[in-house]
Amino acid sequence: MFKPPGTCLNGGLYSPTRTIGLVPTLDVIRNALRDVIDPELGDDIVSLGMVRDIQLNGGIATVTVALTIAGCPLRTQLTEDVTARVGALAGIDRVRVEMGEMTREERTAVMSRARWKARESAPVTQVPSRTRVLAIASGKGGVGKSSVTANLAAAIASTGLTVGVLDADIAGFSLPRMFGAEERLAAFGGKMVPLRMAIGSGQLEIVSMGLIQGSGEDEAVMFRGLMLNRALQHFLEDVQWGDLDYLLVDMPPGTGDVQMGLARMMPRASLIVVTTPALGAQQVAARAVDMARRGHLRVAGIVENMSAFTTAGGERLAVFGEGGGSRLSSTTGAPLLAEIPLDPEFSRNNDNGELAVLRSQGSEVKKAFIALGELITSDIAPIIEMAGCTSRLLEAAAAALDKIPPAPNPRFHEP
Repeated sequence: MFKPPGTCLNGGLYSPTRTIGLVPTLDVIRNALRDVIDPELGDDIVSLGMVRDIQLNGGIATVTVALTIAGCPLRTQLTEDVTARVGALAGIDRVRVEMGEMTREERTAVMSRARWKARESAPVTQVPSRTRVLAIASGKGGVGKSSVTANLAAAIASTGLTVGVLDADIAGFSLPRMFGAEERLAAFGGKMVPLRMAIGSGQLEIVSMGLIQGSGEDEAVMFRGLMLNRALQHFLEDVQWGDLDYLLVDMPPGTGDVQMGLARMMPRASLIVVTTPALGAQQVAARAVDMARRGHLRVAGIVENMSAFTTAGGERLAVFGEGGGSRLSSTTGAPLLAEIPLDPEFSRNNDNGELAVLRSQGSEVKKAFIALGELITSDIAPIIEMAGCTSRLLEAAAAALDKIPPAPNPRFHEP
């Protein structure tokens, strides 16, 4: 019976190039399946581990594909793509595609690879490649994450470094008030210019939605998830960041769209998770650590805020309990970087734009932030001189070779 090229027979694609007696190997079929891309995950089904089994019986190939969920809407498309790719091989008369469902472990592995793959398409930003990026995160609100971001940024800048502060809590911004900033961001050459503040011999560069909208901090910012991610992308791509030593990103609480967006856009970022001594806060903060690791971000450490403090009379008070930071450290394996003592004046100063780190008189809170800044710059996330990296050395070598005229080839002579 004559079969027109490309027509299906019992679910298989006929190949007009078939050679009688020639049957492809399983490796050949597997390589053909690398051309089948899962459009949702952005990678081929072989690399994603979705090809569970390949059977070959004469000219009949049976391919078993494991879907992330049984009712995956891409089921029909993947079936057609597998049939087309395998059916086009010489020696294949018929293709059977059987669909299965991944186990929880397989689904976790495939999503991890998909997130890693997404890092490769990270957008080009205005943040210098040498800049150490620290995302300050928390599992929930109310733990003092923004105050930790602001005071840590000031502590690092006070050592003579240039520190960027990006307020990624788009709808819940509070950093402008803490820095006492009321100016609006200017624009130059189509790019936003950060608000710059001198801190001793160092400098802060601040960007926040609160420095953009014109009707004050009482107006609600009502963005959906995609708009929140787009705003974060604008802050990374369309801001004239200077030659930053560090960029601190004040994240919104939780593990939502902005957190996942940062993992894709800034894959070199490290996470610092803020918690309180309370057990409930510590358990919620563990989710932020898990989110970071699922997104292949490095977890630099834990900061316990609102820790026990000592009164003027020498009494030690643990208003919010004790041990949350150390418990989170032990369960996640991330180091406990600092315990910031509770201080009512600390909160009042933040509301008035007078950061504890910038106050002349000493306090336990100020000492804790200065020590945290020193720990980060010396051990946890020291500045990397990119000139010493292998890639930069190779670039320098290539540039040097380009300046050397090629040696004459003794086999050829100019006429």
